[in-house]
Amino acid sequence: MKAKILDSIETYETIIIHRHVRPDPDAMGSQGGLAEIIKATFPEKRVYTVGEEEPSLTFLNRMDIIDDNTYDNALVIVCDTANQPRISDNRYTNGDLLIKIDHHPNEDQYGDIIWVDTDASSVSEMIVDLYELGEKRGYVLNKNAATLLFAGIVGDTGRFLFSNTTEKTFEVASKLISIGIDTNQLFNELYKVKREVARLNGYVLENFKTLPSGVGYMKITRETIERFQVSTSEASLLVNAFSNVEGLKSWVFFIEEKDQIRVRLRSKGPVVNTIAAKYNGGGHPMAAGATIYSWDKMDDILEDLDQACIAYE
Repeated sequence: MKAKILDSIETYETIIIHRHVRPDPDAMGSQGGLAEIIKATFPEKRVYTVGEEEPSLTFLNRMDIIDDNTYDNALVIVCDTANQPRISDNRYTNGDLLIKIDHHPNEDQYGDIIWVDTDASSVSEMIVDLYELGEKRGYVLNKNAATLLFAGIVGDTGRFLFSNTTEKTFEVASKLISIGIDTNQLFNELYKVKREVARLNGYVLENFKTLPSGVGYMKITRETIERFQVSTSEASLLVNAFSNVEGLKSWVFFIEEKDQIRVRLRSKGPVVNTIAAKYNGGGHPMAAGATIYSWDKMDDILEDLDQACIAYE
């Protein structure tokens, strides 16, 4: 599968890379890292990264604005996106060939070429795998690409603290660091927070609730968002604010947006992506997301999480 992807990259002169909406470091890192590898290896090719921008991550990569006709006879690659509705920029079907590269369960099998590795810590780690095969063909991994891919791995492993961190993850990270990236500057950028977000973090720590089963939850309304003058994306970054509380098995953030309620689920053991799937979502067994449209559904999700934690040994 990796060889087919490399063959496709070498065949097409125009390559457009997408990723999911509300991008996180792995979405930005894998998308931008792959683009940098292709640009460095084939400077004559036209390579674009598209999608809406997340202000807190523009230091990693900026998006290109392209016309619809750019998709004519183009190769389109979608990184880190399990389900088609979550792909940022719906023109991804307008190209000549579509490739899916992802590490989430492959429930939505879109694309002409599909490479899914659920054992990978991140899609950024997968892109390094792809590069290592391409290295034999002369592919180039420069410092810009290494920085982006390292950021993606750091983001999806929670600075190597999450259970998806493997021996291979450390090997890949070591290889990227050896290229000479500035990890200190990168960490400073990744984890800096605005004063308003820091104050909201204090509010979360004061107001999160727990159930006897080991469920933790936090409800953030539009009123709270406006009170602290943060965006919903900034509020969602605090999902792990109380994750280290003793006795916690699983936790969930409910963040009210204008027309929906964003649900972020995390776990130390109980499987949560099956719960997310019941509420217009999905993801990893220990980290998933969903969407509900009324606060009444919050109780249903909490009940499902409660039962999952009670059943978990």
